[in-house]
Amino acid sequence: MKHNIHPCLWYDGNAKTAAEFYCSLFPNSKITTDTPLVVNFNLDGQKFMGLNGGPTFKPNPSISFFVISESNDEINELYKQLSEGGMVMMPLDKYDWSEQYAFIQDRFGLSWQIMKGKYSDVNQKITPCFLFTDERFGKAEESVKFYTGIFPGSSVSGILLYQENEGAQVKGKVKHSQYIIDDKVFMAMDGAGEHKFGFNEAVSFVVECSNQEEVDYYWDKLTADGGQESMCAWLKDKFGVSWQIVPAKLGELIGSPDKEKAGRAMQAMLKMKKIIITDLQKAYDGN
Repeated sequence: MKHNIHPCLWYDGNAKTAAEFYCSLFPNSKITTDTPLVVNFNLDGQKFMGLNGGPTFKPNPSISFFVISESNDEINELYKQLSEGGMVMMPLDKYDWSEQYAFIQDRFGLSWQIMKGKYSDVNQKITPCFLFTDERFGKAEESVKFYTGIFPGSSVSGILLYQENEGAQVKGKVKHSQYIIDDKVFMAMDGAGEHKFGFNEAVSFVVECSNQEEVDYYWDKLTADGGQESMCAWLKDKFGVSWQIVPAKLGELIGSPDKEKAGRAMQAMLKMKKIIITDLQKAYDGN
């Protein structure tokens, strides 16, 4: 079961503006879908979705996007562009873990970590990074095991824990971890101290499924142990991370050129939590 897992970024009407901005920053990038609701785009070959969902959710640093670069010039340019109109949380400088590193929120509120390092350490230009804070502090290692236990073919690249000499509060917590699900790299770390932010729907992850069996499998696994069902293919897992479990058939039906049939499928979808493909098809067919 290989899927196209990709991030979905929530916007208040400016998804295309954001997509155009991000595409200007990375080579081999382009907008692939442009509708009033959804703007899909590729950044250096990686798929992202921009969703014009309204003002309800705002991104925060609990999920950031880690960019590895071997070029000082690229790092300087990314830092300049991403910090303009945004907020610098850690300025571009030399740190213990890298000679060039910065942590910033861009003008759209999305958080980025830019670091000089070897591309071969990740083999992926942009990597989602989960920061476990406040009541979820200390859950990073559990999350790595949870996600790699759900997605077939997953692996853990490495988990680096804080040592005793780094403080009693952080000892044994995750300083940095890297793992692979669906052939894509993810990162997770624990964030000590008081942050007053956590996971929300502003950054979610779409799992594209080929059939109902896969939808059922991921829905059940990701809502287990305290996860929550939401509406229209959305759920939250036990850590509060949002996912969308989407059958390929959904896009086909609600995107149909037959507007009447597509409208019936859309109305049926809006009443669902988990997507039931046969019910969608019945609505589309007018049954």
